[in-house]
Amino acid sequence: MRKPACSLDKGQVNQMKSYMVIGLGRFGSSLARNLCQLGAEVLAMDVRSDLVQQLSNDVTHAVVGDGQDKEVLRALGARNFDCAVIAIGDNLAASVLTVMNLQELGVPYLVCKAHDEIHSRVLEKLGVDRVVIPEMDQALRLARILRSHNVLDYIELSGDYGILEVPAPKSWADKTLRELNVRAKMDINIIAAKNGEKTTVSPSADYRIKADDVLAVLGDMAALEAMQKL
Repeated sequence: MRKPACSLDKGQVNQMKSYMVIGLGRFGSSLARNLCQLGAEVLAMDVRSDLVQQLSNDVTHAVVGDGQDKEVLRALGARNFDCAVIAIGDNLAASVLTVMNLQELGVPYLVCKAHDEIHSRVLEKLGVDRVVIPEMDQALRLARILRSHNVLDYIELSGDYGILEVPAPKSWADKTLRELNVRAKMDINIIAAKNGEKTTVSPSADYRIKADDVLAVLGDMAALEAMQKL
């Protein structure tokens, strides 16, 4: 059975201080940025110079290179990183060779993006520590969100982000947005609050949640799914 999707939170970043991210498509670049924002040292690498340039100001180091070339990885000091993320899931041969190179160089923990279940099984046979299939994981999260009894509407903004319209959680009643601090604690934004016929767009930090409020919440799928559990 495939391991659950990798969710790199602050606790894991505190244990792993340095990451190499290979492959800077949407998944790889987003992960690299998030890791840096969580305080990790990140070296991001791709064969495409335009993708490297786009990320150069958001990570510790961004370089043009090919993970299939073991000498390139050696020169970059791959073995000194706590974790390597191989985010080139559309190319089975490239991801397999990159995994093997990193294993030979002694990288202690490998996370690899897979394109499908067959790709995932191949990577697991190679001994990859964590395999991620982002599209399947996002689809599962979206299904859970939509199946929730209290979801009134959901608007997908991209593959990762959306706006969820839900009744305010009971535990939030009579608390201000400042007190809840959901942006810092849950990585979501309350972009509107509706009560009866009155809608407050971009409510201020002093806005006090009412028990019968309906909220429009912006966030990624993981954060929105977590909110559903409140």
